[in-house]
Amino acid sequence: MATHVRVSTAGRWLAGAAAIGVGAYAATAAALWTRYGHPAPARDDQRDPLLDRFMPDYDVVTRHERRMDAPPEDVLAAAREMDLWGSPVARAIFRARELVLGARAATRPARELMEEVTALGWGVLAEIPGREIVVGAVTRPWEADVTFRALPSDRFAAFAEAGYVQIAWNLRADPDGAGGTIFRTETRAHATDAGARARFRRYWACFSPGMWVIRWAMLTPLARASRARSAK
Repeated sequence: MATHVRVSTAGRWLAGAAAIGVGAYAATAAALWTRYGHPAPARDDQRDPLLDRFMPDYDVVTRHERRMDAPPEDVLAAAREMDLWGSPVARAIFRARELVLGARAATRPARELMEEVTALGWGVLAEIPGREIVVGAVTRPWEADVTFRALPSDRFAAFAEAGYVQIAWNLRADPDGAGGTIFRTETRAHATDAGARARFRRYWACFSPGMWVIRWAMLTPLARASRARSAK
């Protein structure tokens, strides 16, 4: 009897936790839907002239940052070398997207982040060695088997072909004045017409929380990798 009570109690707790999780996700999606087209302004220290060259105006933005106990060049190098598919969190979220959209299951070899994203079709738009790299592509992210198309850096900002979303993101390492680094990554997206904006708005509300979690989850492994690289 005691075992049955414990199992029933555990089941109720799990059901309650699941309900809370679903409710929180729904609330987040609703907030993202409402705020779409009204991106939060950057603080003065977050402003990024390099990203501004390629996407000064955007529909949505996400920003992550963390202090790292390593110099900027080591932090940026470690960020470029991250194995995205080595993260269980990232794999689970990508798999969930595949299931929801009916995409083919992706199997990818272990490789460094920049090698991975360029293999997927992203292009490097600009780089400040040891400090920042900006990557971009045009895509239709709502498609199940999404593809990314790189553009030359001098054509990216002016791209206006209907039915697409421009996405630009960066890896950035700023010295903090105390021997460490403020690592930042920012992603901006802009739909090229009303039809793409409507489809992307639905996609963004549903799937961007997962992308936010992936970026947040990579910060701690990056901090460890940066310290290890600096200690060599």
